[in-house]
Amino acid sequence: MSDTPLHLTRDADVAVISFTNPARLNPLSHAFQQGLRQLLAQVREDPSVRALVLTGEGRAFCVGADLSSIGQV
Repeated sequence: MSDTPLHLTRDADVAVISFTNPARLNPLSHAFQQGLRQLLAQVREDPSVRALVLTGEGRAFCVGADLSSIGQV
């Protein structure tokens, strides 16, 4: 998932998924959505995780759909 702007970390029983494309305000591209689904499944399958935090780097959590990726699948 190195090409996807997501990063998963753990702090004890808390999983943190960070959106890591602050230059573009963390848009939701197709690859981003697939990567997020994979990370969410990974967290869901780990019984030691008791909480999940979603956070965005930079000045925006997430601007929404990446319009520049429409039609690219």
